[in-house]
Amino acid sequence: MSGDAGEIHTIFATVKSESRAQALADAIENMEPEPAGVGCFEVDEDNDVWEVAGYFSGNPSGISLTLLEMAFSEAKFVVSKVPPEDWVAKVRRELTPVRAGRFTLHGGHDLGDAPPSAIRLQIEAAMAFGTGHHGTTRGCLIAMDTLARQGLSARKVLDLGTGTGALAMGAAKLWKAQCIATDIDEVAVATARENVRFNGTASMIQVFEAGRATGPEVLRYAPYDLVFANILAAPLKRLAPQISAVVEPGSAIVLSGLLHRQAPGVAQVFAGWGMNVKQRIRLGEWTTLRLERISKLGDRQG
Repeated sequence: MSGDAGEIHTIFATVKSESRAQALADAIENMEPEPAGVGCFEVDEDNDVWEVAGYFSGNPSGISLTLLEMAFSEAKFVVSKVPPEDWVAKVRRELTPVRAGRFTLHGGHDLGDAPPSAIRLQIEAAMAFGTGHHGTTRGCLIAMDTLARQGLSARKVLDLGTGTGALAMGAAKLWKAQCIATDIDEVAVATARENVRFNGTASMIQVFEAGRATGPEVLRYAPYDLVFANILAAPLKRLAPQISAVVEPGSAIVLSGLLHRQAPGVAQVFAGWGMNVKQRIRLGEWTTLRLERISKLGDRQG
């Protein structure tokens, strides 16, 4: 493969099953030269198909990719070169302020116009997922606004898969709630902590690196009045019993990261754990579900 050092290259391949995708992602992380970032994402839940991506400063090793294709027979890599560009400036041009109910999300470069009563959340353009321009984050904020208008006054909030921390910050500013925010990605955790600090919500939000809703840092503050989980369909289904364990009757649960076709299956799983759908919010291709815990804590419904 040809190219100059300093150029950004991306590699993509699809594999069957989450375990195979994670194994391939781990193998890419160990390549030389090592990648700047690696991720794996479910792209077809019905057929359990996952996409694995790697990002390299310069050329990825052609020999390493060939060996990986031999080890993962279904993986055929597509390699692309990303044109040089000031990406932060580009994102800032494209990410204009977003309104979601009473919330206005904006970058530090653009405060935008907002009603005096708006709750402002500053999310920097370079800080990736959770800027509010994605239908999943915006759907969660609209669900939070709906809950407040219906009389919820949350005291303790859990934000699973917090990303930039936008949802935890919204709850902290709206209700002065004490929030626990977690993410499995250490970069997201660092990003959320920085956002929490410059939004003036550090005294109300604790951010942890964690992938479970039943870890010690989460259980310490249970039960929660409100739980956000803006992730993906498959991990949401796995999290249902864990979320069930940290809420009680009357608690609200907001789920997102769902394509429209995935929402009924996720709702069915959560119903089996005593959490029933109260609202569906559809934005673009994404559905956000707002649920309420109906049954007693720990009682699984048959």
